Amino acid sequence: MPESTQKSLRFPPVDGLSVRADFDGGAMSSDFGPLILRGVDQPIGLTERLAQAIDDQRHPSYITHPLRDLIAQRIFQIGCGYEDGNDANALRTDPLFKLGLDRRPLEQAMDLASGPTFSRLENAVSTKDLYRLAQAFVDQFIASYSEAPAVIVIDLDHSEDPTHGQQEFSFYNHYYQHHCYLPLFLFEGLSGRFITAVLRPGKRPTGAENAMIMKRVLQRLRAAWPETHFVLRGDGHFANPELMALALADGHTDFIFGLAGNRVLSPLAKPFLETNRHRHAVRCENARRLHQPLPNSTRSYHELAYAAGTWPQAFRVILKAEVMAFDDNPRFVVTSLDLPSPECLYRDLYSARGQDENLIKMLKHDLASDRTSDHRFLANHLRLFFACGAYVLHHALRTNVLVHTELAQAQPATVILKLFKIAVRVVQYQDRVKLQLPSNCPVKALLHRVTEILFLTRPPPALTT
Repeated sequence: MPESTQKSLRFPPVDGLSVRADFDGGAMSSDFGPLILRGVDQPIGLTERLAQAIDDQRHPSYITHPLRDLIAQRIFQIGCGYEDGNDANALRTDPLFKLGLDRRPLEQAMDLASGPTFSRLENAVSTKDLYRLAQAFVDQFIASYSEAPAVIVIDLDHSEDPTHGQQEFSFYNHYYQHHCYLPLFLFEGLSGRFITAVLRPGKRPTGAENAMIMKRVLQRLRAAWPETHFVLRGDGHFANPELMALALADGHTDFIFGLAGNRVLSPLAKPFLETNRHRHAVRCENARRLHQPLPNSTRSYHELAYAAGTWPQAFRVILKAEVMAFDDNPRFVVTSLDLPSPECLYRDLYSARGQDENLIKMLKHDLASDRTSDHRFLANHLRLFFACGAYVLHHALRTNVLVHTELAQAQPATVILKLFKIAVRVVQYQDRVKLQLPSNCPVKALLHRVTEILFLTRPPPALTT
């Protein structure tokens, strides 16, 4: 077939008109997102902070792409739905991504980095670089507050990251029934802000390892906020004496952790379950008599006298004695908090940690934090941090810019689909760049609001001498 035909797209005729398409539309982009992410990044300085954490060992004479540009390009790509480093091979000439990195959109000399460049970057980072990056995320979290908060709830949770090859430190995890990594994520439970993350081998963490990580995070937070009260919150595999002792050592830190049932705890719950089993039967009988829907469950909350021998001291243990249609569902938590009632502590404080799983889901499914297919463990850790950086920008966009709009509670995938994936034609003049968007853009009013807010909150230009 002739070359011109190979480059054309053919369609069935419409109302007697032949339909053909080609790719000679000129300087166009399908992504408006990079400009929005640039506007979010400028006032908070995320990519600049992350770039300063990495020791750039490249010779200055051979540097084409500054480290900050590489980090921003990769994070912007993930933030726009391009999860693979190889996507840069096509996007490096995209005019909107070039504008997002403060480059002239139509000049070939200002093309962005390619996939091999990112591969070299990922395989060049050291353990010290990654440690400083983890600290940089904590510093970014601190900087997101204009003043010291009264209370910070730190949600801790691990999430499986399946591996499918010969990745370093990929271990078989019996609980998940496959080889994986098991990264640790830390979020602020009240706001959903990202604190930091650690990529870990696939084996179950020990209490000493959890305490080692949390000690470093708490030290950095405490140095910035001496009077803030911290509450550590996590499920049952964080209920270990090392984390408990860490909280006790700080006069302004408490914890609330899930607690697995055992041969001592389970018998203590039996009397309350038997009472609720009778109550549930009575409620079901009354509902049948009145022709009403049957209740799903009957529950009550109680405080138990229990202390494990490995704990540094006795703590409150709360029982949720729940009886369901087909089985009993007793649940336990242990906490150092004194004031809340058992029901308030479990229902309002502990159960809220379920939101942490939704935040991790955003990171994994919308921003591909589990795209850890490199052989080297350190390279995969940097990939995790790229996704975390994209989450920070999306969270800042949602909470600072999209508040009181239809996308105020939207997940990153929805924001990408509705706000970022917009066709744009780029026209560059000698003294300006003009972006032409579709006349019938469905989010025209929202884009006007977003761009105005970002324009007014941009940092002042740097002074030159």
